Amino acid sequence: MVKKILKSVREYKKASILTPVCMLGEVLMEVIIPILMAKLLDSGIETGNLNNILSIGVLLVMCAIFSLCFGMLSGRFASIASNGFAKNLRHDLYYKVQDYSFKNIDKYSTSSIITRLTTDVTNVQNAYQMIIRIAVRAPLMFVFSFLMVFIINKKISIVFLIVVPILFGLLILIAKIAHPYFEKVFKTYDELNNVVKENVGGIRVVKSYVREDYETKKFDKVSNKIYKLFTKAEKIVASNSALMDSAIYTTILLVSYIGARSIVNGNLTTGQLASLFTYSMSILTSLMMVSMIYVMIIISLPSMKRVVELLDENPDIKDSDKVIDIIPNGSIEFKNVDFSYNNDKKKLALNNINIKIKSGETIGIIGSTGSGKSTLVNLIPRLYDPTSGEVLVGGKNVKDYSLYALRNEVSMVLQKNVLFSGTIRDNLCWGDAKASDEEINKACDLACATEFISKFENGLDYYIEQGATNVSGGQKQRLAIARALLKKPKIIIFDDSTSACDTMTDAKIRNNLKTFMPDVTKLIIAQRISSVEDADKVIVIDEGKIVDFDTPEHLMKTSKIYKEINDSQKKGVTLNE
Repeated sequence: MVKKILKSVREYKKASILTPVCMLGEVLMEVIIPILMAKLLDSGIETGNLNNILSIGVLLVMCAIFSLCFGMLSGRFASIASNGFAKNLRHDLYYKVQDYSFKNIDKYSTSSIITRLTTDVTNVQNAYQMIIRIAVRAPLMFVFSFLMVFIINKKISIVFLIVVPILFGLLILIAKIAHPYFEKVFKTYDELNNVVKENVGGIRVVKSYVREDYETKKFDKVSNKIYKLFTKAEKIVASNSALMDSAIYTTILLVSYIGARSIVNGNLTTGQLASLFTYSMSILTSLMMVSMIYVMIIISLPSMKRVVELLDENPDIKDSDKVIDIIPNGSIEFKNVDFSYNNDKKKLALNNINIKIKSGETIGIIGSTGSGKSTLVNLIPRLYDPTSGEVLVGGKNVKDYSLYALRNEVSMVLQKNVLFSGTIRDNLCWGDAKASDEEINKACDLACATEFISKFENGLDYYIEQGATNVSGGQKQRLAIARALLKKPKIIIFDDSTSACDTMTDAKIRNNLKTFMPDVTKLIIAQRISSVEDADKVIVIDEGKIVDFDTPEHLMKTSKIYKEINDSQKKGVTLNE
């Protein structure tokens, strides 16, 4: 797990190494300063030797300056290393998520992925900075300070041999007790982010139903849960201070008692006693730092595991070793295709699908809610892979094509399309980044989008707000269609993508596609019979099975489901998906 995460250090290895090196220099200076202070007291101030006072004083100043410089450099390198490490880690996680298939993404909630990329990475970053800096300083300071105490007075060193193990054991125990609470906290963060995401994303629904109070209570419930868990953990960790205070006061009293007797007996000088106090504080402070490091590592371990989970998640859809980059045509064939979202053959979303679609045909797809319409078309660009059977495009298994080539030749227009903040031109150029104005205008004409774009003050440079709140549902769908057409695909899939358009606009778009894009295979998932009645053939799907596949004229005579939908809509009853 640690090796996996440390791969993200990369170009910041130098800063990561220089941090502990500079920290070593700072520790050495801080260990030397008490020795010089003892000499200043014993051979300078007490004897009144001005030369010694000046020479030792100069050394003290130099050591203090060097300590300050080493400390500043250590802090600078630690900041560069930790922030660079976090930047790389977020980069690696983000790019890993981009390679996920829909099935991989389904495994984690959106809010959980966001938490891992933000809060969890920050926790790992803080732990890394503490390890390369404080985790080096604390042990070095402890060892050097204890060594100096042992050299100055062996009796006093025994005090630390008794106090240190007891204190260290208690600090570790506290950290272990606090650990489960920190683990629960970061899992609860996922819940909090999910509540916020749902509320902000559906703010119009919340306000239209006057459910602000309900959403606020839901948020407060999760927020209070985090508060209680954090409070419990912090209360446990806070007992560190009481333990440290007890250890410090006990040690100082013992050092004072033993030191005073040693001075009276002539075995210890005043300067040495003063240095012992300094070293005592250094030893105990080092222990406190070690406990803090341990707590930080305990806090970061759950975050580290969650980060590694994303890094270790293998995309279940990958390019094969030998991939084909050219798709000859838009023909589609399903051979004995079964599909289950959970790889459970007893719970199939699609069951024994066998159909052939010629290149350039317009195919309608009709069915009730949950019948498997969207699942069927999602297999064509390999957003999912079939549980069994084969999906062929251009006469070859979709698994034989490179994902880039396949998805570049298959455009999908969804019912709920996403437009990104930016100009209309920026959004349309997702279809083709190098598209000329002429190509963009042609795509807009085919999608019946020109009529409203021309009314905007800046035309194609009209700015789309975040969430596309400043365009209507129908306008959003037509822009999404134009974006898909700019790809110049061999297959285009409309997943109920004209539901927000009026019937006249819907008919005009279909007529444009039939007239100006005759070689492109068109799959149209629709609720309105009028959207598929001029299709070459219509697929009628029910409970994951294709029950009919024929021309609209024949289906009116042979398909019970198709005829029922047609009759109900003619009577003015709209069947909702």
